[in-house]
Amino acid sequence: MAGDTTAKSSCPAPMKATSNGVFQGDNPLDFALPLAILQICLVIALTRFLAFLLRPLRQPRVIAEIVGGILLGPSALGRNTKYLNAIFPARSLTVLDTLANLGLIFFLFLVGFELDPKSLRQTGKKILSIAVAGISLPFVLGVGTSFALHATISKSVKEAPFLVFMGVALSVTAFPVLARILAELKLLTTDVGRIAMSAAAVNDMVAWILLALAIALSGTGHSPLVSLWVLLCGCVFVLCCIFIVPPTFKWMAKRCPEGEPVEELYVCATLAAVLVVAFVTDAIGIHPVFGAFVIGVVVPKEGPFAVALVEKVEDLVSGIFLPLYFVSTGLKTNFATIQGARSWGLLVLVITTACFGKMVGTVTVSLFCRVPFQEALALGFLMNSKGLAELIVLNIGKDRKVLNDQTFAIMVLMTIFTTFITTPLVMAVYKPARSAVVYKYKTIERKDTNTQLRILACFHSARNIPTLINLIEASRGTDKREGLCVYAMHLMELSERSSTILMIHKARKNGLPFWNKGMQSDGDQVVVAFEAFRQLSRVSVRPMTAISPMSTIHEDICDSAESKRVAMIILPYHKHQRLDGALETTRTEFRWVNKRVLEHARCSVGILVDRGLGGTTHVSASNVSSTITVLFFGGRDDHEAIAYATRMAEHPGVRLTVIRFLQSPEILGEIINEESKPSTRSMDDQILGELKKKSPSASPIKYEERIVKNAAEIIETARAFSQCNLFLVGRTPEGQVVAKLNGKSEGSELGPVGSLLTSPEFSTSASVLVVQQYNNSSPLPPSTSINVAPLPPSTSINVAEEEEEESI
Repeated sequence: MAGDTTAKSSCPAPMKATSNGVFQGDNPLDFALPLAILQICLVIALTRFLAFLLRPLRQPRVIAEIVGGILLGPSALGRNTKYLNAIFPARSLTVLDTLANLGLIFFLFLVGFELDPKSLRQTGKKILSIAVAGISLPFVLGVGTSFALHATISKSVKEAPFLVFMGVALSVTAFPVLARILAELKLLTTDVGRIAMSAAAVNDMVAWILLALAIALSGTGHSPLVSLWVLLCGCVFVLCCIFIVPPTFKWMAKRCPEGEPVEELYVCATLAAVLVVAFVTDAIGIHPVFGAFVIGVVVPKEGPFAVALVEKVEDLVSGIFLPLYFVSTGLKTNFATIQGARSWGLLVLVITTACFGKMVGTVTVSLFCRVPFQEALALGFLMNSKGLAELIVLNIGKDRKVLNDQTFAIMVLMTIFTTFITTPLVMAVYKPARSAVVYKYKTIERKDTNTQLRILACFHSARNIPTLINLIEASRGTDKREGLCVYAMHLMELSERSSTILMIHKARKNGLPFWNKGMQSDGDQVVVAFEAFRQLSRVSVRPMTAISPMSTIHEDICDSAESKRVAMIILPYHKHQRLDGALETTRTEFRWVNKRVLEHARCSVGILVDRGLGGTTHVSASNVSSTITVLFFGGRDDHEAIAYATRMAEHPGVRLTVIRFLQSPEILGEIINEESKPSTRSMDDQILGELKKKSPSASPIKYEERIVKNAAEIIETARAFSQCNLFLVGRTPEGQVVAKLNGKSEGSELGPVGSLLTSPEFSTSASVLVVQQYNNSSPLPPSTSINVAPLPPSTSINVAEEEEEESI
């Protein structure tokens, strides 16, 4: 009886959900809901702050989440008992673990959703051999290491499940983490990236099967038949999912037509199905996440229903609930249990075994499959990345009493170390060379105007597309023998979202494009718009997608421009037009992307300020009626603007007006311009002389000269032509006249004239295209290194295109 009384007094009292408020004497931290809200906010703030600190090291966010969870636990802040009892009291851990596991269930559904069984069935012998070697040798070494741990610090645990758990823990490769590392390092479309992604997918599937086996063996039943029943029921569950789930979801997908919103009923039914299968696997005796993972794998990945489902789930799960799982892990991790030379020696043994098994197994088989040594070494480091999958294995082992506190802490440290070193080691040992592309036409201005013009037009969202298409329509000309070829590149920021990983898969599938002509099942409006324009015009439009962090996406743009041999890159301005006509900043990062492209591009660059050129829809060729105005001051950039505008003037619906600004003779003699270049002035006269010859015979071209004394007269002249549809100006004009506008330049990416035309004081509805001509004599930017090597057409960037272009 006394024992029962002691047991009851030691159990924490259950917590009520909500409080009556501090004014009625209640402490919100004594109630479940306010405390859970505080815990979630604390976790999110700390993990995002750590992710910001680790961003320069190019570490995946999972590292910050693991470290953040550990810092909140008994290894760091939790050493203060007042803090631990106030923020993470024992009576709140049940609610915390429940929320964490609920989020984990849906996250594992998304992880399974990222895996494509069709691509696994198409895996070649080489990749399959690398995957098998990358999981079998670490598993064997993990089992061997478990004997040393069992004989020293884990004597009280069951030996058979302990062996399997240690083997799985050392052999697992975190597929989502690996995908993000490859995307961060721009290795997705390289041979290393394709092999690593395919091998990791196979590894992930095998690891989950082994984990199910380990869970079955770790049951508390005394009869071995219990484990057998668990395995058999698990196999029946998987078979039922394979044969029942796909037809059901295909039926749902058919009832969700392209271009229409997905019905809420189907989304709720899917989420409920995930919870049901999680309940079934828990009832069988396997962890609930196993059922969520299986249904995620077998769900069809095609169609708008799949995309909508991921988009509705991923932010809430990854941003709110999943970080709680890392806190739950951190609260179980106490590095203070690693004491003495023996414990630290076992930590070194575990880390060495984990790295050695992955490295030796992967590198040996890769070399046997004739993979170059440098690439084989990079594969070994990549396959050694751990992450959430590793923590799931460890937490299940901890909950099943297979891993004690000391072993658990050692394994968590091993997970952090092996994942942390992956990115820097791969960067150190593998630097893919990029073949130097040598081509002639890197500017629009050229002697032979009958050659094909290639343009790389970039856009961030569907908002940029109407103006971009209308600009392309005006640029196609009519008398060009080889026409216009446009690469439309969708710039997407690399994030931790599962939808980004789905796009990554499309980039790596045997070099297939993101957007395929024959398979537009995702109903992407961007593709439909460009495909419709391609069919209605004579322009060859090839959609592309670049997925990279905003800090390095300019490398993708410049490398793609060089590999596609384009003459000009067109970038959207970082501001968009509001309903009242004012320009509002879309994202500040876009401005820095534009500046880096201007600095590093090996061809001409244009920045398009969108004010609705041609309206919000594509204007057909027969209905085009646009007026383009070129403000000419002099210099190379203005020459490029004239060359581009002259090509546009060939379109029957385009009228071109060129305004040349000249210095007033009254003050011309008073100014001594030390930087004036006679060669530049003669070039100005030559180019404009050729334009004047075209003006009488070609009515759409109108040429005028305006003499100005000061900046006010320049602004007044420009305002007189503000009713046009497009201003086309040079970024860095030269001469005495434009020097008066230097104080007007707010943004260096637009130059003085572009800044004037986009300033709030200058009222106009015309779009503005600011161009910078590539200077062949300019040195290669210091940050760019080109190694001449006989590489295949695919480059080391996260870019995929619709189809290969003809060789030039």
